[in-house]
Amino acid sequence: MAEQLLLVEDDAEIARIIRDTLQQEGYTVTWATTGLEGWEDFQSAAYDLVLVDWMLPEMDGITLCQNIRWKSDVPIIMISARKDDEDKVEGLDIGADDYLAKPFSLVELKARVASQLRRWRRYNGQAQESEESVFANGLTADWQREQVFLKGEEVPLTIKEFELLKLLAHNPDRVFSKNELYQHVWQQPEIGDSHTVTVHIKSLREKLKDPMKTPHFIQTVWGKGYRFIGETH
Repeated sequence: MAEQLLLVEDDAEIARIIRDTLQQEGYTVTWATTGLEGWEDFQSAAYDLVLVDWMLPEMDGITLCQNIRWKSDVPIIMISARKDDEDKVEGLDIGADDYLAKPFSLVELKARVASQLRRWRRYNGQAQESEESVFANGLTADWQREQVFLKGEEVPLTIKEFELLKLLAHNPDRVFSKNELYQHVWQQPEIGDSHTVTVHIKSLREKLKDPMKTPHFIQTVWGKGYRFIGETH
């Protein structure tokens, strides 16, 4: 089966050249023209590699890259006209695996893609993410079946509550702002009302019987956001 690539690029001329080149190499390429469209595409299918332009409408490439990295270890190649070392470092710091500065040769593009896919194949062959997580204080989550249990009893979470818990639990001790949670879970570029996140976190805590003042799972970091502090078994 051909490897699945996601290309997120708003410049139609550049995107067509990249897409056609990679398709000639035998890859299947999905092309998105905005950051938000790319994020929606990524959530709806399985990809082996993502190419992301830095400057994108609706959701910029840095934010998109960050959202993808919170969800997956899939290889990400950042594409940008920015050539400063500081820009490259920023892209790599938020989770990109490689950085291609425009203009680049198609030979270099093909080599970088092939290199990252080799790494990805090795990674998948060596370590598969566990479908189930078991935490102290009676919490168990089956991420594949989207089921959560507390002391053996299933907890009836909504889709958004489950996605919030999954994001927080998969990135333990990382503080997420309300805006970051909103962008990732609600798939919107900007938070419309921070109260939306607050209400869902409150409901999630109540269902997990997790007191705000002495939490076992979700901790409020005042002035910053929330983080997951559950201890794995």
